[in-house]
Amino acid sequence: MTHPDDALLPLDAVRPAAAPFKGAPEPAPALPVARVAVDNPLPHLDRPFDYLVPASMHESAQPGVRVRVRFAGKLVDGFLLERVEQSDHPGRLATLERVTSPERVLTPEIAGLARAVADRYAGTLADVLRLAVPPRHAKAEAETPAATPTDHPGEAAAAPTVTAPTVTAPTVTAPTVTAHTVTAHTVTAPGHPGTGPADEGVAREAAAEGEGADPGVAGRGGGHTTAEDGAAGPGGPAPAGGPPAAGEWGAYPMGASFLDALRNGRAPRAVWQALPGAGGWPGPVAEAVRATLEGGRGAVVVVPDGKDVALADAALTRVLGPGAHVALTADLGPAERYRRWLRLLRGQVKAVVGTRAAMFAPVADLGLVAIWDDGDDLHAERLAPYPHAREVLALRAHRSGAAVLVGGYTRTAEATQLIATRWARPIVAARQTIRSRAPRVRPAGEDAELAKDQAARAARLPSVAWRALRQGLETGPVLVQVPRRGYLPAVACQHCRAPARCALPPTRSGVPYPGHGSEDPQGTTPGGGKAQDARGAALVPASTRGAQGPSAGPGTARGAQGPSAGPASTRGAQGTVPGAGDASGARGTADGGGDGPGAAVGSGGRYAGPGAGNGPDTAGGSGRFAVPEALPFSGRRSPQEGLLAPKTPPRSGSPREGLVVPEAAVPAPGGTEGAGPPGSCHGPLALRAGHAAPYCRWCGRVDPGWRCARCGSPRLRAVVVGARRTAEELGRAFPSVPVRTSGRDGVLATVPATRALVVATPGAEPVAEGGYAAAVLLDGWALLGRADLRAAEEALRRWMNAAALLRPAAELVVLADAAVPAVQALLRWDPVTYAERELADRAELGFPPAVRMATLTGLPAAVRQMLDEARLPAAAQVLGPVPVDDGGQERAMIRVPRAEGAALAAALKGAVGVRTARKAPDVVKVSVDPLDLI
Repeated sequence: MTHPDDALLPLDAVRPAAAPFKGAPEPAPALPVARVAVDNPLPHLDRPFDYLVPASMHESAQPGVRVRVRFAGKLVDGFLLERVEQSDHPGRLATLERVTSPERVLTPEIAGLARAVADRYAGTLADVLRLAVPPRHAKAEAETPAATPTDHPGEAAAAPTVTAPTVTAPTVTAPTVTAHTVTAHTVTAPGHPGTGPADEGVAREAAAEGEGADPGVAGRGGGHTTAEDGAAGPGGPAPAGGPPAAGEWGAYPMGASFLDALRNGRAPRAVWQALPGAGGWPGPVAEAVRATLEGGRGAVVVVPDGKDVALADAALTRVLGPGAHVALTADLGPAERYRRWLRLLRGQVKAVVGTRAAMFAPVADLGLVAIWDDGDDLHAERLAPYPHAREVLALRAHRSGAAVLVGGYTRTAEATQLIATRWARPIVAARQTIRSRAPRVRPAGEDAELAKDQAARAARLPSVAWRALRQGLETGPVLVQVPRRGYLPAVACQHCRAPARCALPPTRSGVPYPGHGSEDPQGTTPGGGKAQDARGAALVPASTRGAQGPSAGPGTARGAQGPSAGPASTRGAQGTVPGAGDASGARGTADGGGDGPGAAVGSGGRYAGPGAGNGPDTAGGSGRFAVPEALPFSGRRSPQEGLLAPKTPPRSGSPREGLVVPEAAVPAPGGTEGAGPPGSCHGPLALRAGHAAPYCRWCGRVDPGWRCARCGSPRLRAVVVGARRTAEELGRAFPSVPVRTSGRDGVLATVPATRALVVATPGAEPVAEGGYAAAVLLDGWALLGRADLRAAEEALRRWMNAAALLRPAAELVVLADAAVPAVQALLRWDPVTYAERELADRAELGFPPAVRMATLTGLPAAVRQMLDEARLPAAAQVLGPVPVDDGGQERAMIRVPRAEGAALAAALKGAVGVRTARKAPDVVKVSVDPLDLI
C-alpha cells in the first residue's frame, strides 16, 4: 500500500533502486569517483573526466598516478587528478582500466601550474603535462630509492646499487626569525589597473606579466619581499650569530640582503645584472641556492643549454657538495633522466639545474626559481603551447610563494617590465665596480683608424682587430665570435649577385633537366686532355679564373697573385701537371690562394667536386668547381700591420667579394633570380668546405653543375662567412697557434689559459681559465641587420655574453658602427639604460612586452574564418593577415592591453575549440607572445 503523498512525487523518487547489472564492478568504499586528465589534445575536450574507481584499485588509484582509461572507444593514458564522493554526470560512469604505476608523478603543485600555463598560452592541459612529466621508465622507477653520486653531466649513468642516506641542506646556526605580518595592498602600474591578492586568477596572470601583482602579498614565511627588504643593509653590520658572509654577492649593494631574505624564508624577487669577468655567474647562483637550502626550502635553476648546465653543475657541486642536487639535460637518456627526476619527486634532493624542461621539476617546498640569460631563445619551448621559461617560473613563484631571480649580463625588455611595474627589484653593482671589471671596447671604423688605413672600411678583419688578436695571443687565449655557423652558409652569383638557389628537382630520382650537363665519365676538357691535379686526379677544369682578374684565354687559369704561365700546363705545389692550363699561386693554390693568411695550406692546386659537365648545353665544358680559396678579407697586405684587405671594396649592401669558382661555357641567360627551372627545389645553396661543390640546405643534395638561372654564370661568391671558414683562415694567418672551434658540431665548456684562437658561434663561447686576453666580434651587420623586433637587443646580449668572458680591461673589438645604440651600450657597458629605452619605444609603438600579442598562422581562409568567429576583447586590434612564406600561409596578429591578456587567450582557445569540434580540415597555429613577431 502506498502513501497518499507518493502521488505528488516524481516517478523516479518512488521507483525502487535498480539492481546493479550483471558483472558490474564494485565501486571503491570511499571516494569512488576519479577525475582524470585524459591525454587528448583536442581543445574542446580540455577538461577532466569522471571515472569509477573499482574496489580492486582503491589503494593504488591515488591522486597523481598514471592510469589507463577508455576514451571514445580507445584505451588512452591519463593522470588521476583527484578523487571525490560523487560525479556531476547523471549517467553511468566508465571504470578505470588499470593503474599504470603507483608512483604519484603529478604533484598538486605541478597540476595547478600546468593548468595555469595552458590557460595563459591558449593551450590544453594535455600538451603542458606532456612537457612537465617525462615518459615513464619502468626499470628506473622500480629501483630502490637511493641517492647516487652520478647526478652530474659527464659522469657515467649507472643504476644505484648502494643505499645512501638522503642528503639534507647544511645547517647554519642563526637566530630564530619571526615572520612579520604583512598587510596586503595593491600596487597600480602606470596606465594599468592594479590587482589585489584576493582575486587569485587575475593576480596569477599578473605574476607572469609582471604587472599588478603586489610585492607585499602575504606568502610563505611572512610574505613576498623585494631585494631591499633584508634584515641587514648593504653596509650595516650583520647581527650577532647572523648568516655567513655574502661571498660573491658582496659586490652588489643589495646582494647581502637578498641572500639574507632567502635564508630567512622570505621570497624576494630580483632582476640581477651580473658583473663581467672570469668568475662568471655560476658562483653567485650557487650561493643563492645554498642560502635557500639553509632556509629549508628547495630551488630550481633554469639555464639555456647544456654548456651552461655543466658550469652551474660544477659550481653547485663545489658549494653544496656532491649529491645535494641533480642536473637535468636532454643528452642523459630516458632512464637516467627519469631516475634523477624521481629523486626530486621523492624528496631525496631539493635543488635542480637544467634546461627549460626543468621549469616543471617537482621540487618539494619550493623557495627559489632562478633563470639565467632569459633573453636566450632556447628558453622558449618549441612545442605547443609554446611557453617561455621566464613566464612559467614567474607564474610558479607567484603560486607557490617562492623567490625569483632573473639574471643575465644584459637586461631584456621583459625583465625591465617586471621592474617598471614594481613586481621585482634590480640588483646592480656600482658603476665604479662595473668599470673596474669590464673590458675595453673599441668599435671598428673609428675616424682615427680609417685615417691610418682606408682599406679598413671594406676589410672583414681591419687592422685594429688584427692588432688585438696578435697582442692578445702573447698573454693567453683569444676569442673570435662569428655569428653564423658552418663554412659558407650563404652564397650568391658572382656576376649578378642573385642568391644561389637549388635547381635540382624536388625528388631524389635525379631526372636530368635543361641547363645541366650530364656527367662525363672520362673527365675530358675542351682541349681534349684530362684535367688533373698534382697527384694525377682528373679534377681541374680546363678553364678557370682567379680572384683578381680575367682569364688569360681558353685553357688557362690565373691565381690571385700571378698571371697564367701558358696554355698547356698547370702548375701546383707538387709540380707541373699536363693537360689543362696554368694555375699558378702562392703555396700551390689552384685558384686565388695568394701569399697571405688566405692561402690554402696543403691544397696542392687541387680542385674537388663530383661530376664534369659535358652535355649539349655546356659545349663540352667542365661543370666542376674550383677551390674557393680567395678570402673575404684577402687581397692586399699592409706591411706595417699584416692587414688583409680587398683591393676593391664590395658593392653596397654586400658583405664581401671572395668566393671564386671556375669559368665555363654556359647557356644563354634565363630564369629569374637564380630560382632555377620550374619545379626545382629552390633551396638556398651553401658550401661545407673549400674543396666541396655547393649543396642545398633544404634537400641536402650536391649540385656540382649549378649555374645562375638569371645570368647563366657558374661563378659563386660568399655572402656570409661561417665559423669553420673563419677558423680555417685564422689558422693560416697564425700557423703556430692552435685553433679551437665551439659551435654546432661540438660545444666546448672550458678552455685552458694557454695561447689559442677560440672561434665560437654566439652562445657556444667556452669559458677560459682566468679569462680571455682579447676578443673580436666579427660581422656585426649580420646580427643587427636581422628582420626581427629583438634584433638589436639580441645582438647586444650576444656581444655582452662574449665580452663578459674577458679579463678586466682586456681589449674587445666589435665590427659594427659605433653610432648604433646597441654598440654604444656595449661601449659604456650600460645595458640597463638601453633596455629602458627599448621598453619605452615598444610601449610607444604597441609591441610586447608593453602589450599582449598573439599570432594566428595558417591558410588564408582558415585564419580569416577564425578571426570572424573569435570573441575577441573589445580593445583588441587585429593586424593583417599578411603572407608569411611561399606555401600560401598567412599570419594575423592580435594586440590587446596587458590587463586583457587572459581574455585574449580564452577567446582564442574557444575559437580553436569550435574549429576542432566541427573537424575543420585546416589547422591554425595559435601562439601567445611569440618571440618572432617580424
